[in-house]
Amino acid sequence: MTVRIPRTAGLMQLILLLCIFLAGTRTLYAGETDTLDVHTETEALADSAAGGEEPFNAGQMILEHVVDNHEWHIATIGHVHVVVPLPVILLYEGKIHAFWSSRFHNPAHSYNGFRLEPEGPHKGKIVREEDAGGRVYDFSFTKTVLAIFISVVLMLVIFLSVAKAYRKRKNEAPSGLQSMVEPLILFIRDDIAKSSIGEKKYEKFMPYLLTVFFFIFINNLLGLIPLFPGGANVTGNIAVTLVMAIFTFILTTINGNKHYWIDIVNTPGVPWWLKFPVPLMPVVEIIGIITKPFVLMVRLFANITAGHIIVLGFVSLIFIFGAISAALGLGVSVVSVGFMIFMNLLELLVAFIQAYVFTLLSALYFGLAVHEPEHH
Repeated sequence: MTVRIPRTAGLMQLILLLCIFLAGTRTLYAGETDTLDVHTETEALADSAAGGEEPFNAGQMILEHVVDNHEWHIATIGHVHVVVPLPVILLYEGKIHAFWSSRFHNPAHSYNGFRLEPEGPHKGKIVREEDAGGRVYDFSFTKTVLAIFISVVLMLVIFLSVAKAYRKRKNEAPSGLQSMVEPLILFIRDDIAKSSIGEKKYEKFMPYLLTVFFFIFINNLLGLIPLFPGGANVTGNIAVTLVMAIFTFILTTINGNKHYWIDIVNTPGVPWWLKFPVPLMPVVEIIGIITKPFVLMVRLFANITAGHIIVLGFVSLIFIFGAISAALGLGVSVVSVGFMIFMNLLELLVAFIQAYVFTLLSALYFGLAVHEPEHH
């Protein structure tokens, strides 16, 4: 297999992954705080305030699993939550405040003048306890960012080992990871890039298309694993999908040739009265340029998040009916587990389809931007 990649491929991939890291609305942590460990949090105060065990809240449970968080929940044993605390980095009035998220594990959910909102419209956000007029800028290392790093490390391990195998075993049949990765690379090259962009100009877009496909695909698969380090909803985070969509928009705009922009301003095959004197069609075409990345962003975000919500909904049914009757909960659990298995198998297919669709649409946009008119 021979896939020619431009020399700028490494730089393009690095910039893309860096922007995806920042998409979690957080940045890297560079200071020193407590040692990272597994933290256990009791709910005795909450139980005593409620006069016993709190009723199961399906909506709250589902939202906590699909949204980003300042800690990584591992398991719940009785009234004890086993979580991995993550670094919190805040910029307030020109000063950096850094500490572990476990500092918020107290009845007031506050530390050093900052509070992690447990309820309300700002739930999950860090605010200043006393409104002094300053704005808190949150650059914390969250669950989504940690999951992105895990997936990137996994991608590096896979592709560096595959590249090393190709150098050692030139002109030999692929084996191991090679035989798994090569069909996917050839599929992206032949069935997506070449067919959508063209034989002459597809090569310079291959680094981006390969990076986006495998990033989405691997994170989709990791999101289906319920145990750490899986279970994070990376591609279901709209900030992450937004950054990838913006990259597609930027590459399309930068690489758009003269013919591409002329067709937008003077759309062929459209009556003149739709273009002049009122530029109706040019306005529609410009709106289309903006809505294309928006559709990319929302499609991936909505499909992945919906899959997680459906699976968690089946889990919730067991506890909801179990609260009514133990026998009823046991009976519903059989049906729920069956549907959960079916949905997880379906999500394996969706994991590939969504990576394929995002990559294909990006390639189609690139193809439209670099397409040359035929001369007869």
